[in-house]
This record gives sequence, C-alpha cells and structure tokens, in this order.
Amino acid sequence: MRKDSVLQRGWPYAAMIVLAAVVYFFFPDHLPLAARIAAMAIFVMSLDLVVGYGGLATLGHSALFGAGAYAAGIAATHLTQNPLAGLAIGAAAGALLAALSGLFLLRHEGLTFLMLTIAVSQLLQNAASKLRTWTGGDDGLSGFTIGKILGIARFDLQGRVAFLYCAVLMLLCLWAMRRLMGSPFGLACVGIHQNRIRMAAMGTAIRGNLLKLYVWSGVFAGIAGALSAQVNQIVGLDTLGFSLSAEALVMLVLGGAGSLYGAIAGTAIFMTVHHVAAQINPYHWLFIIGGMLVFLVLVPREAWMAALRKRFGARHSSIAQAAAGEAT
Repeated sequence: MRKDSVLQRGWPYAAMIVLAAVVYFFFPDHLPLAARIAAMAIFVMSLDLVVGYGGLATLGHSALFGAGAYAAGIAATHLTQNPLAGLAIGAAAGALLAALSGLFLLRHEGLTFLMLTIAVSQLLQNAASKLRTWTGGDDGLSGFTIGKILGIARFDLQGRVAFLYCAVLMLLCLWAMRRLMGSPFGLACVGIHQNRIRMAAMGTAIRGNLLKLYVWSGVFAGIAGALSAQVNQIVGLDTLGFSLSAEALVMLVLGGAGSLYGAIAGTAIFMTVHHVAAQINPYHWLFIIGGMLVFLVLVPREAWMAALRKRFGARHSSIAQAAAGEAT
C-alpha cells in the first residue's frame, strides 16, 4: 500500500521531468519561452494557495511578485550577483510585503478584500515609478548581471541554463507547496475556505491561519518574481500591474483552482496560446483566450473531462478489439 501511494505521488513529477527533457532536446528554439512558463507557473501556484485553497479572491497578487522581482534586481545591482542569494532576498521581500499588507487586508472579506488588494498593487506601482534612483522608474530596472548558478553555469543566449534553472525551481516549489497544503495547517486553511463558521467553532484561528497562508504565498510569489528578474535581467513596472494579476487569475481558472498541477497546466496553456496566437495575429489573440474562458464557464469541467475519457476510452477499446481480431 505504501509503495502504491509513493508511486501515485511521484508519477506527476516523473511526467514533468520527462516533458522537460523532451522540450530541452527536441524544442531548443523554445527554451526561453519554456523558462518563462516555469517561472510564471510558480507565481500562479502561489496565487492558487490564496484563491484555490484559502478562498481569498485577489487581483493584486502581482504586488508580491513585483516586490520579489525588484528586490532581486536591486540586490544584483548593489549587493550580490549570486542568483540563489537573489532568490532568498526576493522570497523575503514577498513574505514581508504579504505580512505587512495581510495584517490590514485580512480584516476584510469579499469584494472589499478584492478591491484593497488592487489598491496595494497600484500604490506599489506608483511608488516604484517615483523611486527612479532604485527602480529605474518608467524605464524599468536594468543593467544588472547575474552570476553563475552554484558557481558552475552562467545564463546563455540559447536559454538552456535558464530553462533548467526555472524547471528545477518549479518542481521544488511544487513539492514544497504540496507538502505545505497536505500538512495540518494546510488542511485547516482548506477547512476555513469550505466553512469558516464551523472551523471557528472548532477553535481554529481564522485570521491567523489565513495570514500564515498569505505570507507563504508571498514567499513563493517573491521567488517567482526574483526568478523572472534573473532570467530576463530587467524589471519593469508591469511586474506590479493589474494586468499581471488578471492574467495569472485567468491561467488559474484555465487549469482549475485548488489544484497545483492545474495551475501549471493553465499557465502552460495560456502562455503557449499567447505565443502562437500573437505570432499569427498580435492584435486579436485575446479572442482565443476569451473563447476558452467562455467554454470553461459554460461547460462544466466534469462534463468535458468525461467526454474526453469516453472518447479516448472508446478509441482504445476499438483498437484492442481490432488487434484481438487480427490475432485470431
């Protein structure tokens, strides 16, 4: 039984490693895109902690991402070019902002909480625009360089090192978040999402647990922001903007909230469609994403998943029957 459970937990990681190997060896021209997908997947998974597991609707999550990105960029400019140190600084910046803003934000619920998260991101974006000495203002923070990873590999123009770096970090963050949400603390947060009144009656500290969850989300969002800054070697005001939060929420909806694997899948789908559609028509690619969202809203996930299983199951059974007929 224990062996079966280990296999069930481990096969998604193995599948993603195989997929990463396929992308690395057979699609070398798309490695920079794949690296950005992996970095953004960490951000969307951090959003899933808040939205999917904690039940906190937010459209200002980019504030945590941008804090990590600017912290890593400023650290690379003035302190150290060590990429792992930059990740730690970005994670600390995201956690600190989440802790400070969460003390105020989590006093509110529903639409009020949603609007206040947008306000926080807009305030930070305006502050970054004014602090030109540190952030570069409207031109963005650039000109910094990133050192070798573990003193071995430096980012190359082909994106090979960046892809491996981002893919490994994505898997590590996925593992850490799954462990976090599978712990008693994570289960308590899920219970708060499902029924706050019952969890409060059981003695669960509602605001305290949600604040911890928000801080953990800030840690991973900060890592994603720092990773994005290191890979792109530029940090713009758009990292704090409303559009990034909205796009991340769309990615989460595409993959399914409350599932970290779904967050990765939604990110890959959105960014791949964006890349392909933008090459075909750079002005109307959002129609495709909008159509996908309308489909997901109007057609329940269980319905089209069951249809796919039925279709492919019938196809496999017909192939098996044909093979059996040929054998006889």
